[in-house]
Order: sequence, then C-alpha cells, then structure tokens
Amino acid sequence: MADMEKARAAFDRFDADGDGQVTPEEFKHAMAEMGDAFVTGPVAEAVIKSKDTDSDGRMSFDEFWQALQR
Repeated sequence: MADMEKARAAFDRFDADGDGQVTPEEFKHAMAEMGDAFVTGPVAEAVIKSKDTDSDGRMSFDEFWQALQR
C-alpha cells in the first residue's frame, strides 16, 4: 500500500477522534468494527507499540506510513 492517499484513508479509519494519533483503544475499536473482535487491549497496545517510534504510546500517520514502507 505505497499510495499515500490509500494509506491516509486506512489510517483515518483507525483515528476515531481525528487528532492525527491512533491510540490502542482506537485501534481495538476499529478492528472490532472491521470484524476482528479478538483484538484485546494488550494486543492493541503491542501493535501500536511496534509502530510507535517516538514512544508516546500512540501511532501517528508518519509512523503508520513508515511501517507500510518496511
């Protein structure tokens, strides 16, 4: 998914409050809405942590984009 517009649309699905950051809770909620009710709090925290390069506990669009480039 190297297309910036598609990446932004995907990110926006997770960023429920539109603040430019995805929290573990937002990630968990979005995954449940997409049909994956098995993403627990600890799983969501681990996913965000794996992409959170500045260690603020949230995933920015830049961090999301970087993860897509790997």
